[in-house]
Amino acid sequence: MSTATTASGRANGTGSPAGHDADSHDLIRVHGARENNLRDVSVELPKRRLSVFTGVSGSGKSSLVFGTIAAESQRMINETYSAFVQGFMPTLNRPDVDVLDGLTTAIVVGQERMGGDVRSTVGTATDTGAMLRILFSRLGVPHIGGPQAFSFNVASLSGAGAVTFEKGGREIKERREFSITGGMCPRCEGRGTASDFDLTALYDDSKSINEGAITVPGMSMDGWFGRILRGCGFFDPDKPIARFTRRELNDLLYKEPVKLKIEGINLTYTGLINQIQKSFLSKDREAMQPYVRAFVDRAVVFTTCPECHGTRLSEAARSSLIDGKNIGDVCAMQISDLAEWVRGLDEPSVGPLLASLSETLDSFVEIGLGYLSLDRPAGTLSGGEAQRTKMIRHLGSALTDVTYVFDEPTIGLHPHDIARMNDLLLRLRDKGNTVLVVEHKPETIAIADHVVDLGPGAGTAGGEIVFEGSLAGLRGSGTLTGRHLDDRASLKGSVRAPTGVMEVRGADSHNLRGVDVDIPLGVLVAVTGVAGSGKSSLIHGSVAGREGVVVVDQAPIKGSRRSNPATYTGLLEPIRKAFAKANGVKPALFSANSEGACPNCNGAGVIYTDLGIMAGISTLCEVCEGKRFDASVLEYRLGGKDISEVLAMPVAEAAEFFGAGRETERSGARPVTTARTPAAHKILVRLADVGLGYLTLGQPLTTLSGGERQRLKLATQMAEQGAVYVLDEPTTGLHLADVEQMLGLLDRLVDGGKSVIVIEHHQAVMAHADRIIDLGPGAGHDGGRVVFEGTPAELVADRSTLTGRHLADYVGA
Repeated sequence: MSTATTASGRANGTGSPAGHDADSHDLIRVHGARENNLRDVSVELPKRRLSVFTGVSGSGKSSLVFGTIAAESQRMINETYSAFVQGFMPTLNRPDVDVLDGLTTAIVVGQERMGGDVRSTVGTATDTGAMLRILFSRLGVPHIGGPQAFSFNVASLSGAGAVTFEKGGREIKERREFSITGGMCPRCEGRGTASDFDLTALYDDSKSINEGAITVPGMSMDGWFGRILRGCGFFDPDKPIARFTRRELNDLLYKEPVKLKIEGINLTYTGLINQIQKSFLSKDREAMQPYVRAFVDRAVVFTTCPECHGTRLSEAARSSLIDGKNIGDVCAMQISDLAEWVRGLDEPSVGPLLASLSETLDSFVEIGLGYLSLDRPAGTLSGGEAQRTKMIRHLGSALTDVTYVFDEPTIGLHPHDIARMNDLLLRLRDKGNTVLVVEHKPETIAIADHVVDLGPGAGTAGGEIVFEGSLAGLRGSGTLTGRHLDDRASLKGSVRAPTGVMEVRGADSHNLRGVDVDIPLGVLVAVTGVAGSGKSSLIHGSVAGREGVVVVDQAPIKGSRRSNPATYTGLLEPIRKAFAKANGVKPALFSANSEGACPNCNGAGVIYTDLGIMAGISTLCEVCEGKRFDASVLEYRLGGKDISEVLAMPVAEAAEFFGAGRETERSGARPVTTARTPAAHKILVRLADVGLGYLTLGQPLTTLSGGERQRLKLATQMAEQGAVYVLDEPTTGLHLADVEQMLGLLDRLVDGGKSVIVIEHHQAVMAHADRIIDLGPGAGHDGGRVVFEGTPAELVADRSTLTGRHLADYVGA
């Protein structure tokens, strides 16, 4: 047979029983993955199938899926761009893995919340806002301008002046005029709210500037801020603010930015309130640091803008109508209603635009977000809502052979909505895509074509593949996931009796319809209902903020690679003091971010080398060998261990170490030292209670999974003194085996005299609760009412609500 004939046979798939060579690349191969806690993991994943990754929180699922497979795919795609373009993109390190083969383009749909800017809304974060602006610029009557005339992010500007340019070798000056028609409300600058300041929260008027009158966080008199205030010359820094003239007070608070020369340096002075608006209020509240958020809540009162009535739009933008509605009215509509309104528009001139807009709005409804409105601030979406919003752009995509990576897509979903999410995942797969899902819910594990179970434990006890195969194989595998896959909590034989009630009357925030409800106290209360039924509106709007109420919400914790469980929880403080007391030195020596830091790596433990457009290199510090502390600091010991050895301890071991204590004879005349530190032990017990006993005290926060971060936050906020604890979906990120431990924690809180209110979708928590308050019956304007109050057993017997029917199925009633 000739060479040509052989090549032709291969091309037609007839020259070899295996078919075309291209068809042999049907696996994603990972060999020798060591990212974070992975231990030389090797796995082969089928393409164009749905693979689900299971295992306890911290077992290495995210390290394998996000930190290895998705990260390498995105890094390789970035390398296809020119060096110029790469200079504007984030540099990504190659994951610690021997071989990665068969990768396709990865699209990551994670749990990160959307928005960080107060002007970000559901409409601006998706294509819907842009399409509506084009629609109104074409069909709105009267016609006021192009799409930007309907954008609340574009201000109207006009001006005139002389411009100089060269033409034909001659310099020519001409007068030019320009004008931009934007849709931004000039009063609130597109925020929808007007802010009023409580001046007593900004300064103490009985003091002078030099005496520290300013009480705004971050505006200390010790730094540049103080030098500017003292040297600006607009007021006397030694005069109490109460004695300022009207002009001096206006300069202190409202003066527009002005350039000054102070101590020979060119600086800019800005009035205090203008500075606060620029530094703090330009961010979404949810994106603020906790101490900044507390200050803003204390010092600033937000009211609906009296000029635009909260629409964020200028009067001109509000005057242009389509079928009697302006763009503000349309954006305020529930998306399911807006989809119907768009379908009712019959304008062939914009037919393709209407078709695309209808398809996108229908995707919102299909994915279970039809209760949202386009003017909803993006920062107020939960992690699950944000993730599903990001999914919308992929549902109608013509791309195939793409790898979609999802991080617990069922978070925040009622059991009624999980089936709908499963259908969407299967649709993406059936279009010829590879779908990788990190998930704990058995309902989603059940639809997997391929299951990869990591473990056997978490942290250093995990990082291995303990099972790979089918769902039936997982069920009989004997792994932790396999053993707990069919776990079902049963209804409690007896429930606790309430010790009182917390009255809520006329609750009407968001979609609530004047809700009156008595929330039982002294018991475990589960607030349930489909996503968008009004659970969070009821609890966060009418319960949070009351005296004695401690709220643990889903807002992500922030932290750099220098932050760790010891610094975040405040645990490091008593440890440093114990070391200092035992050794007769300063506590600052025992902080890698302060005086005790290794001088070579500045306490980072590694040396970072920036290579421009290429991935940076991190190498272990040769001086401290990654211990982060100066060698002289490591000579000081407590209970026989130095500070680096203590930070390398897992929480469980550290709890024993600081609880019972350990006595050690010291050389010379120094007294016997003990490690017993009650303040540290108390924090460590809370960390162990929430299932984080395996974490090391010095593990960087950047390496923690989403579930670990939320439980770390829970352990920290449990320290606050309060009579009522509000927990927003505490089972997020929890493995089936860990849910029982979480229920035990909730029971201990109640038995200790606390009232616990849990916003939850997990049926195990519902079955374990003493009382259930169910909202609904649907989402958005179809919800907002209390449809059931009573015990779980009564809800199962009633079966009149969606929650009742799903709970009955769960407990087998």
